[in-house]
Amino acid sequence: MALPERILMGPGPSNPYPEAMSALGRPMLGHLDPDFLAVLDETCDRLRTVFRTANPLTLPISGTGSAGMEAAFVNLVGPGDVVVVGVNGLFGERMCDVAARCGGDVVRVETAWGRALDPQQLIEAHPAPKLIGVVHAETSTGVRNDIEAVGANKKDALLLVDCVTSLGGIDVAVDDWNVDVAYSGTQKCLGVPPGLAPLTMNERASARRVARVQSWYLDLGMIADYAATAGARKYHHTAPVSMIFALHAGLGAVLDEGLEAAWGRHAECGARIQDGLEKLGFELLAQDGYRLPQLTTARLPEGVEDAFARRALLERFGIEVGGGVGPWVGSAWRVGCMGNTARLRNVAAFLAAVEEVIRW
Repeated sequence: MALPERILMGPGPSNPYPEAMSALGRPMLGHLDPDFLAVLDETCDRLRTVFRTANPLTLPISGTGSAGMEAAFVNLVGPGDVVVVGVNGLFGERMCDVAARCGGDVVRVETAWGRALDPQQLIEAHPAPKLIGVVHAETSTGVRNDIEAVGANKKDALLLVDCVTSLGGIDVAVDDWNVDVAYSGTQKCLGVPPGLAPLTMNERASARRVARVQSWYLDLGMIADYAATAGARKYHHTAPVSMIFALHAGLGAVLDEGLEAAWGRHAECGARIQDGLEKLGFELLAQDGYRLPQLTTARLPEGVEDAFARRALLERFGIEVGGGVGPWVGSAWRVGCMGNTARLRNVAAFLAAVEEVIRW
């Protein structure tokens, strides 16, 4: 069955780069084929450039962004380890859940949805935590949290950062910000289909990995042997070859454009969307000064029914918009403008369609 074309303006997968889609159709290679391993090595190199890190342990985890989150926690958190987690949205809540499942002693630092976390509160929440976990770009609220300030003052704590919605869309500087481990997803600003979780971990964090990882599949000690760029490789799991090809191509497209150019394109599109929605009577929900350009949360104008309006956009215009979650269910939208979707032509089409729908 032929599927309709969509402009995806929700928080989920963005329209993939044509290069990534073309790469998915490349002839299949075995996951131990030397030609595939060469592509894997180059993909890891490209990830280091996009993460802005020199970490040798940088690779795509076989699984979506949530697998990256779980891999980070199960390798670093064991029973009794104190974990400070910033919670100002759904994905901070998920961090708490995963840390607790690892046996960690979770210390929550909370602020209201739509507000940015206070870095000083995170630093002062516990005198000597093993780890501080923060979401850089909170997908549920459209808020950017200040990672650089946390990294500059975290002392001996490891800093773990969720970059699922930020990598490729806004500035991410793992080494400069003193981030010890970070993970992302392919389907957001990298513009690649969902299925992999880019992850990077520095040597400081690697030295503090738990003695026995609760997960075999996500044990970075074994995965890193498989993904190593030098020396003999040990077999760990069957890598998703076609997805690695797609990520390799998608990263190539981002790097050909240039990171700063990609950030600028997302910034321009986000500003246009936010200005346009306000003019149409929407209320922006993320704190001013901390709004993500790639993910806009906005309360619907009075009298506009959420489900009806989003269904009309999808059926009449082929535009998919994400609904609100948590306390914003039914009253707000999450408008994603990421990856290849972040084009002014898509922004213009979106705003024109929204104006027509809400005037009915």
